[in-house]
Amino acid sequence: MKQVINISISAATFLFALGIATATGLDIVMQAVILAFCIQWVLFIPAYVFQTEKFYDLSGSITYVTVIWFAMLSSDNYENTLNIGNMIIAIFITLWALRLGSFLFMRIKKDGEDKRFRSIKPSSTQFFMTWTLQGLWVSLCSMCALTAIASPDGILMNTIFFIGALLFLLGFGIEVVADNQKSKFRANAENKNRFITSGLWSKSRHPNYFGEILLWLGIAVMSISSLSGLQYLTLISPIFTYLLLVYVSGVRMLETMSDKKWGHEDEYVKYKKDTPTLFFKVMK
Repeated sequence: MKQVINISISAATFLFALGIATATGLDIVMQAVILAFCIQWVLFIPAYVFQTEKFYDLSGSITYVTVIWFAMLSSDNYENTLNIGNMIIAIFITLWALRLGSFLFMRIKKDGEDKRFRSIKPSSTQFFMTWTLQGLWVSLCSMCALTAIASPDGILMNTIFFIGALLFLLGFGIEVVADNQKSKFRANAENKNRFITSGLWSKSRHPNYFGEILLWLGIAVMSISSLSGLQYLTLISPIFTYLLLVYVSGVRMLETMSDKKWGHEDEYVKYKKDTPTLFFKVMK
């Protein structure tokens, strides 16, 4: 029964993403979404055969780069390919993807495994579903940018575009700083089995995820002026990112693990009480 459910979820996931892509009315967007899922399905094979998740996150990041530049180079309009707005948003997503992918790959290489996959890898259908969900993540998050890039005039560089660019840069900066602060904290032997409460982590329990949500909001804002009609459905990107990180793979899982590990400590209880889950604490 579980196998049927897993396959059904995988199929529904693909059809949902393809449905939104179809609503854009742009062949390039539909092709990019199909490409994103196909990459995941091909890479699932060696991952399952060798029972490894070590290149899972890196694969997602490489898929982002692949579909964005596929859209950039597939345009029939040469001037659209050289559109400055298109170039900026493609470079932004590429920098984010390569930074995050390499960071997560090096982290899992150091840790030896991603504990989230321990119970998932042995099941072919559940592991396949996980890779399919990564295809959904890539497709939905990048779709507003893909649609804007593939639109007849490309991405329009107006005031709204630059506001979005600032949001992206702010979110990207927050994510990078938060990740680096936690990496340095964990590298200190004195902090073994402790939780971080310094730097950005004193303002939010998950500042890296806040940065992630903010940067995808920025991408959506940069893209919005080039969208029309049903293409506005692609603005689901930052909403999907928020729901994914807060209720599925990020905050919920980490909070459960942290509560189990430190929930009996008064210092942790106070930190959790005084520090917002996601959005920054503006006053001490």
